[in-house]
Amino acid sequence: MKIKGIILSFAVIFILITGFILFALRKMPDAYLDTRIINNIVKTLSDNWDDIQSGDDLPDFDYSIDYAVIDNDGKLITATRRGLSENINDAIRNRDTIIDIKSGGKIAGKAIFYNDTGHTIQQNKQTLVITCILLFVFTIIILLGYSFYLHTTLLRPFKRLQGFAHRIAAGNLDIPLEMDRNNLFGAFTESFDLMRDELNRAKENERKADRSKKELVASLSHDIKTPVASIKAVTELMLFMERNDADKEQLEIINAKAEQINALITNMFHATLEELQSLSVNAAEVQSTALPQLIQNADYERRAKPFTIPSCLITADLLRLQQVFDNIIGNSYKYAGTNIEITAGFEEEYLVIEIIDFGKGVSEDELPLLTNKFYRGKDTAEKSGYGLGLYISKYLLEKMSGELRCENHSHGFSVKLMLRLAG
Repeated sequence: MKIKGIILSFAVIFILITGFILFALRKMPDAYLDTRIINNIVKTLSDNWDDIQSGDDLPDFDYSIDYAVIDNDGKLITATRRGLSENINDAIRNRDTIIDIKSGGKIAGKAIFYNDTGHTIQQNKQTLVITCILLFVFTIIILLGYSFYLHTTLLRPFKRLQGFAHRIAAGNLDIPLEMDRNNLFGAFTESFDLMRDELNRAKENERKADRSKKELVASLSHDIKTPVASIKAVTELMLFMERNDADKEQLEIINAKAEQINALITNMFHATLEELQSLSVNAAEVQSTALPQLIQNADYERRAKPFTIPSCLITADLLRLQQVFDNIIGNSYKYAGTNIEITAGFEEEYLVIEIIDFGKGVSEDELPLLTNKFYRGKDTAEKSGYGLGLYISKYLLEKMSGELRCENHSHGFSVKLMLRLAG
């Protein structure tokens, strides 16, 4: 019954609009000239030709027809308004009506009646446009009415389900979905709400597991801090008592490593392998003269050749920079196992430190992937690791306004640390 009513409504509207179009077409102005009026004007011009030729005004007519008068030489004598055809050629081009004016039985001149067909057609077009607009408006009204019907009976339930899905995607699992058993989607509504309950339960279980994991990390951190503190205490005592410079240097490295481990353990309260973005970086202006010691601390096997670093001010966090050097030099130990060459220089606003090993390098297609989280190269299957070293190093350097670049060297593999100059 509802479909029949909609079809009947469309039929009535169609009949009304068709009638309106036919009525509008009947009222459109004609695009031709009235012969009787033209003959009357020509006769009056003929009777008053001498006065017109001498410069008198044209006879006053109420016909609303524009025309121009020229003599036998084609010279314009007068016209009802500007912009009309002023010679025979223009009149022919505009398809104007040209009629001879006789005076004393002879042709004295010509009357050029302006062809107003273009203007009339334009008026007719405007009428058709208005009619089409009205047709469009009526159609829109019908479509809006039908759309409202579809919205209330079909689309509104879908929108409710869509809004529910957005809330679920945003993690809001506490607001239940309104039940409406009177529409076609009542059963779906109930099923979606059951799904919400299950997701809410799973989310709560995940939250508890995450809390347990963090508690475990905190507990392990506390347990590790105790032996590290003991190592530091014993190392400091040995440093105080040691007189051999070589042994003293090794003890200083042990002490520095213990201090670094202590600082990293503190961060374990705020960062896990899946939450590396929690690592804080406190960049400040530091002297580049502190960098050789950081490199020596990381190069505990003493594989680096002698190097120099130019003196300058850089923006860095020395604790995090030590972590970067440890990761890169540790990777060189693990994957290349060769000596290490270190160069330093300036490039635009950066101090660039390049760490080069003499291993076999990596394939070109792997270079852009090395700093991705958890990515490990094709030839590292037998080596232990998580694929996080270069990822963490890049993250830390970017937090210090620097960059990290990996390249294949002519004799191996290199990592460039680009430390931004201060100032």
